[in-house]
Amino acid sequence: DGKIYDAYVIYPKNHTNEANFVEYFVYQIMPEILENKCGYKLCIYGRDIYPGEDAASAIEKRMQKSRWLIILLTQQLIDSKEEAYEQHLALYNALIQNDTKVILLEMETIGTYGKLQESLRFIIKQQGTIKWKEEHTVHPQTPNSKFWKQVRYHMPLTRRSS
Repeated sequence: DGKIYDAYVIYPKNHTNEANFVEYFVYQIMPEILENKCGYKLCIYGRDIYPGEDAASAIEKRMQKSRWLIILLTQQLIDSKEEAYEQHLALYNALIQNDTKVILLEMETIGTYGKLQESLRFIIKQQGTIKWKEEHTVHPQTPNSKFWKQVRYHMPLTRRSS
């Protein structure tokens, strides 16, 4: 199918020096579970997009080469104007061009979805979100937890010809 990545991960970028759980989740837990234990290939901004690359075109190319988009919903992502381009592009590809599937991971309780852009609300209405719960943090490296089983259910692994 010409795809290089199984999923492109959209998450709120932290511009302070303090480490946060979402970045730990994106850079440590997701690759450990989905890549090392389940055989997926993720594209993560900051790891797979290189310094010096034009970020906008690199993001667009990587998304087009991904089967799924995983969007980590957090209050920071909803409030951020910075990730808006990435989100709009992703949702355009998913909804208008219909060539990419979206998986929404609700990393913290969002409450009302009223602040979300309409396209995200549409996807939530269609398929819901997969909710990360605090008890997952006890054993986040277990691919057989309910959370990771739900994620994998939305990402049927297709065999790639290498």
